[in-house]
Amino acid sequence: MKHLLSGLLAASLALGALPVGAQQKPNFSGNWKINQVKSNFGDVPAPDAFTRKIVHAEPSISIDEVQSSPLGEQQTQRKMTTDGKESTFSASGADVKATAKWEGNALVVVSSVPAIGIAYNDRMTLSPDGKLLTSVVRLDTPQGAFELTVVFDKQ
Repeated sequence: MKHLLSGLLAASLALGALPVGAQQKPNFSGNWKINQVKSNFGDVPAPDAFTRKIVHAEPSISIDEVQSSPLGEQQTQRKMTTDGKESTFSASGADVKATAKWEGNALVVVSSVPAIGIAYNDRMTLSPDGKLLTSVVRLDTPQGAFELTVVFDKQ
């Protein structure tokens, strides 16, 4: 019994000594729909509808978004890796450069649209039960910076 306890203690200490990067990261896969009540757009008009379909197989992540507003519907497809390598995708006809990397259990996607001088930082986290996806987004525009929080319910 003493050897069993010693072995369990050694194993738990070894697991605790693993580098942070070796710990399992959250999986964002799923179909997500905006929760208007929990989201906060500040002075920016909220979209009428906003969905995300995420396919996440570490280190690859694909995010397909559809937003609807009085200005129409906007669709965006982002394919990237979570290792900080730069990728490029198109949004509303403009090239967007993006990187994604882990900061603890948050996936931080930093994107820029050089053609119009906009940059944004999207910090995505999952609730402990995996049913809420929260994106805290900081937008830097020629008119100034602002932050919004978009909360999605898993469908």
